Order: sequence, then C-alpha cells, then structure tokens
Amino acid sequence: MAFIKEESEDVKIEEKFRVKPEDLQKQTDLIVLKEETHQWNELEDKQQEITTDEKPTLTKKTSSRGRPRKSKSRCNFSCKQSRKSFCQKPNLDVHTRKKPYTCKQCGKSFYNTGNLAVHRRIHTGERPYTCQQCGKSFYSTGNLAVHRRIHTGERLYSCPQCGKSCKQNGNLEAHMRTHTGERSFICTQCGKRFSQKQNLTIHMRIHTGEKPYTCTECGKRFPHKGSLKHHMISHTGEKPFACAHCGRSFTTKASLMNHMNGHTGTTVFTCEQCGKSITRKDSIKQHMKTHLGERFRCSDCGKGFKYKRSLVNHMKLHNGEQK
Repeated sequence: MAFIKEESEDVKIEEKFRVKPEDLQKQTDLIVLKEETHQWNELEDKQQEITTDEKPTLTKKTSSRGRPRKSKSRCNFSCKQSRKSFCQKPNLDVHTRKKPYTCKQCGKSFYNTGNLAVHRRIHTGERPYTCQQCGKSFYSTGNLAVHRRIHTGERLYSCPQCGKSCKQNGNLEAHMRTHTGERSFICTQCGKRFSQKQNLTIHMRIHTGEKPYTCTECGKRFPHKGSLKHHMISHTGEKPFACAHCGRSFTTKASLMNHMNGHTGTTVFTCEQCGKSITRKDSIKQHMKTHLGERFRCSDCGKGFKYKRSLVNHMKLHNGEQK
C-alpha cells in the first residue's frame, strides 16, 4: 500500500491548496493577541489618572470648589531589561514574551487566559463560530475570519519575487522560503533542518513518541493526521481520489497523479512509496531504487528498512525508548 510521507520537505501538490491548522492557529494567536493588547492598553489609559483619597487644600492649582487634583497612579510592573513600566501585569507579560498560562493537556503556554481558553477548544472539540455561507464551524473568530477569505477570494499577501498571492501571512512566509532555500527550523535532538514549523513539529514526534491521532475503529494511535487517514482505508476500503477523465478511483493522491499523467501527457511523476514528486521519468526510476529491498516497513510512519534490526531500532524512536 502506498504511503505519503508527511514530513517530506518537498511540497506536494495537494498541500499547496490546503489550509493548514498551524497556519490557522498562527493567524488566531496574532488576532487574539492584538485584540487583547488593545484592551489592556485602554485599561492602562483609564487608570493612568485616578482620583487621590487625600483631602483637597486650596492652592493655585486647586479649583475654588475644592476638587482634588488628578495624579498619575504608580505603574509597579517594570521590565528589568528595558526598564519600561506597566500598570497591568498581562501587558508586562506580553512585553517580556512571558507565557504564564499553560494547557494541562498538551503543555502549550499562552500570554493570557483568553488565548488559553480558545486553545482548549482544540481538545474539547468545541466550535462555537460558524460560517454563514457553508456551515463549517471553528473554535475561534480568527479561524473563521481566515476561512471566510475562501468564499470572498480575498488575498491580502503577495510575494514580491514572483507575484503569487496568499490568503494568509503564514502561507506567504512558507512560500518565500522556496525562493530563499531557508531552513530555519532545527530539531534540537538530531539537528535536522526544516523550512516550515509544522514539518518540524511532525518530525519531533519521532523523538517524543507522541501519537495524538487515534483510530476510532481499532484504537491504534498515529503521530500525524495523514497516517491516520491512510490507516482508515484498511477499515473502509475507500478510494477517495477519483480521476476526472475516466472515473477510476485510487487510495492515494500519488497513485492518482501518476495515473493522470496518461491523460494529460505531463511529466510529473510521484513516488508511491514516499509521495515525492519528480519531473523526469529517469529520475523517478533512479529514486525508486532507494526503496528497493525495503522489506521491513514502519506501520506508524511508513519508512522502509532493508534489515529487521533497523526497523526495531527505528520503532524505539516512536516508543520514546531512545533519544
């Protein structure tokens, strides 16, 4: 059975048009952070001038009616590095990048309880915000705002090099790395570098043994969503990828793309073992040789090995027995 490797640095055709959860979360964090920072700034402005409790005395600066002067309150929350002071501790936390509120389920930290409350909906499944056009629901207003651009066609971000436009800033940043070749996300365990944060996140699960996706049919757990979808085919026998020309269906996108070459005459060849796309037929043949002799395949991530002992050692990474 073919397997599409999700950690691959090669951008797959279907991934170009997929709205990624990590990008949505990044957009949400920015929107919520801006909104709450604005709210805290308004509170600070209101509290900058407060009425003192001291009795007024008639001076030149005091009105004849004896109204007390307004004086600035003390802002006791100070940054030790910049010496900037704040009247509200949450504003200081944002300034120092401190995230004191932690999710008990996954350990992710946040600046304030509002962001934490939005994040918890990922675990509870609560999606209170619904798109009026298609009925799809989301766990935050930020995600809904990004989703609406699919219907409106709004594209706010453009690549200065090639002119490609994107609906999300995160997508544009990921696209820009195709021009620069930058791989700024580094695994602290093995040193492998990635161009996108979500690829590093998926890769790290090899070291941590984390398997957040569970099959509802048999209870088997997987490190990423793609593995679970691929596994579910064994229960359903589903072939979700259908050819628009002849109607023939396939279990994987890679199989469909290779089949489509026969209709369109294009020269894009996709490896059915790992999902890598290659434009030359001789190159795909050469690439396929790297998979020859891989009799032992990992059931969690699909990686193949020539020797059983290599697979056993690899499985220890998934199980967290080896660092």
